[in-house]
Amino acid sequence: MTDDVRRVPDGLGGTVTVRVRRDKRLRKSMRASYEDGEVLVRIPPRTPADQLDEAVDKLVERLLKRQIRSRQLQDDYLAGRANRLNERYFGGQLSWNSIRWVSNMRRRLGSCTNGGSTDGDIRISDRIRGWPEWVIDYVIAHEIVHRAHPNHSPAFWEMLSAYPHTERARGFIEGVGFAENAPLDMD
Repeated sequence: MTDDVRRVPDGLGGTVTVRVRRDKRLRKSMRASYEDGEVLVRIPPRTPADQLDEAVDKLVERLLKRQIRSRQLQDDYLAGRANRLNERYFGGQLSWNSIRWVSNMRRRLGSCTNGGSTDGDIRISDRIRGWPEWVIDYVIAHEIVHRAHPNHSPAFWEMLSAYPHTERARGFIEGVGFAENAPLDMD
C-alpha cells in the first residue's frame, strides 16, 4: 500500500509534507514523527476514512507545535557555535532542529534525540557554561555528530575526530569527573 501524501501549514508561514502510512503493527493509536523534514503519521490499518482526516490533522498540529516551541527555546549562542563547527569540521552535512542550554542535567553533559516527536533536539547542560570554549565546542560537536551516527560506533568516533581538540577535551571532562568523584556522561 502506498503512503497518502499531503501538504499542511507548518505554523511558520510555510508548509510541510505529511505522509500517512497504514501500519499493521498498530492496533488503536496513531504515531507521528518528524524525519528528514517530513512528518510521518502511522495509523492502524482499520482506521475508518471518515475519522482519518481530523485525527491526522490534530496529531500533526500537536507535533508541529512541539517543533516550533523547541525552535523558540533555541539558544542563539549555541546555535551559532554549532553551525560554525558543522561547517568547519563536518562540511555542513549535519542538521538538527534546535540546540539549547538546560538546567536539569547533573551527570550528563549533552543529549541529542534521533527520531520521534523531538527528533533533532540537542540539549547542553548549563553546568559547563564556564568551561573552556574548546571543551564546550567538543560537547556540541559530540552531540551534532550523533545526528549522523546515533551510537558511539567506530564511524561516530572517526567523524568526531575531525574536531581537533577531541582527545584534549575528553581528558578535561575525565579530570572534572575525577575531581568531583563522579564520572560524567556525554550522553
